[in-house]
Amino acid sequence: MYPRVILRGILIKKSQQKRRTSPCNFKERIFVLNTEELVYSEPRAGKKPCEKGRPYTLHLICSQVVHDNYYLYLFAPDNDCRLKWVRALKEETKNNDLFLAYHPDFWSEGRWRCCQQTEKMAEGCNEYHPSLSSKKPLPPTPDPQRRFSDPGERVAVALKDFSPKEDRDLRLIKDEEYIVMDDSQPNWWTVRSFCNHFGEIYCWTFNSFSWYNKGTTRAEAEDLLLKENKEGAFIVRDSRHAGVYTVSVFTKAPGSNGEKNPRVKHYQIRQSPESGKFYLAEKYLFNTIPALIQYHQHNAAGLITRLRHCVFPGREDFILFCGFCLGKCDLHPEELELMEEVGSGQFGLVYQGKWNGQKVAVKTVREGAMSEEEFKDEAMVMKTLSHSKLVKLLGVCMQRKPICLVFEFMENGCLTDYLRGKRGTLSKDTLLGMCVDVSEGMVYLESNNYIHRDLAARNCLVSINMEVKVSDFGMARFVLDDQYTSSQGSKFPVKWSALEVIQYLKFSSKSDVWSFGVLMWEVYSEGRLPYETQTNQDVVQQLNDGMRLLRPRLAPDDVYQLMQWCWKEKPEDRPTFALLLHDLASLIDTK
Repeated sequence: MYPRVILRGILIKKSQQKRRTSPCNFKERIFVLNTEELVYSEPRAGKKPCEKGRPYTLHLICSQVVHDNYYLYLFAPDNDCRLKWVRALKEETKNNDLFLAYHPDFWSEGRWRCCQQTEKMAEGCNEYHPSLSSKKPLPPTPDPQRRFSDPGERVAVALKDFSPKEDRDLRLIKDEEYIVMDDSQPNWWTVRSFCNHFGEIYCWTFNSFSWYNKGTTRAEAEDLLLKENKEGAFIVRDSRHAGVYTVSVFTKAPGSNGEKNPRVKHYQIRQSPESGKFYLAEKYLFNTIPALIQYHQHNAAGLITRLRHCVFPGREDFILFCGFCLGKCDLHPEELELMEEVGSGQFGLVYQGKWNGQKVAVKTVREGAMSEEEFKDEAMVMKTLSHSKLVKLLGVCMQRKPICLVFEFMENGCLTDYLRGKRGTLSKDTLLGMCVDVSEGMVYLESNNYIHRDLAARNCLVSINMEVKVSDFGMARFVLDDQYTSSQGSKFPVKWSALEVIQYLKFSSKSDVWSFGVLMWEVYSEGRLPYETQTNQDVVQQLNDGMRLLRPRLAPDDVYQLMQWCWKEKPEDRPTFALLLHDLASLIDTK
């Protein structure tokens, strides 16, 4: 009897390097998983695939794949492929006797990065708990002796069926109503059914979200939003049906005649009958309504406009945007002193200045360059991100014209000018360290689901101790599906842009990776302009023909290999920033 094939597909295999100085490389291989083993083969055009190995038998599966005393690292070309393989492995091994411990991080440079053990076959350092492996544990239940609050006449509607796990839990039936007895805890309510059964339920409540307008009717929503008269102004309100909610949003988008047509659109939040997830546009599904609203605050994704500004009835001057309020970050004009001009940006001039006695950089926004709402969006992004390799936002000043952003001062200016000024004096180790600095900042952005969209040496700054930090990331978009499609007519730097940006205006963290490859080229070219003698049209034609930037004179072969990896035609063939940082850091370790 032949073994049953469970899954077949292409995965990316990391090469097994026995010498520390050997560069890492990654190869596409065809993997076939059956009930007895995993077999992988090398694809060959027009020929039968050539079998390369049979790494492990299925009953040995744990956290890592073991093959001839070496650990085999596999990478899925995209997230859908990864989830498909993970689900298949979990299903086939759910009854196996798994190891009780595993290593959550990689083996690198002769030791496990998670626990620093130097024995490659050492027992794992983290205990494996099957019951917790796929679900985040709930927060602790509240003290049963606490004093009950008085929420008044409140009724909660169950969104899903729930079977009790503990004595204090209450069985819930989808669409049934329950009387709220206590809502003093942020994560738990005490409720009773209409049959007087009591219990604790895990909950989230709309009342803590600024966009929820309880009791607002459709007509009242339209009056409120038309009076606000701002693109993307929105509220979330109760629909006529219990437990159903509607998003009302104002837009000035042109109508069929091409002229501006101010109006309010209403979108009912629906729930998928198969998965139970919520959506406004069927392609974009979310576990909770707050997650849905957060996504559409940054991406229109099927709506007529993104949800830019939530509105409060009766509080016309109070606008929260994207969950952020400038608050204490709003600096008083008298605290800020502008000095000499040190550069210019896309939206205005940049000055050296002083704020409370400390030297700062002040980015001004010339009138008409962006709306006040767009300025607030940029400030919001800057303020919510904090990393040692990102230029820090200290505050904003909106009470003076032009309005401005105040940043930490980077004494050595932009990376492009620094490289040109130091041409011929910087060591290869210094150049590599600059690339590592930028990759660290980009790993942080990537891990927080941000894309930069304009990563280049000109948008990185150099401190007095030669530390390089990423700047101008405030116009990035927060994208939970890792992709942002620009509106038609948007400008972008062709010579730093990936093919999918040039062809389809599609930005993602993988298009940032392409730009990072060009930035590495700039660093090792000591500030030269990429494709400096060619027009944008010539560059586009060359990229479509498969041509790429040539190796800079100062770039070692292994560094140029990383650049080429960043410039793969398909986004899924490019590395993540985490992988790039790992490989760049390993080059430092081998020197």
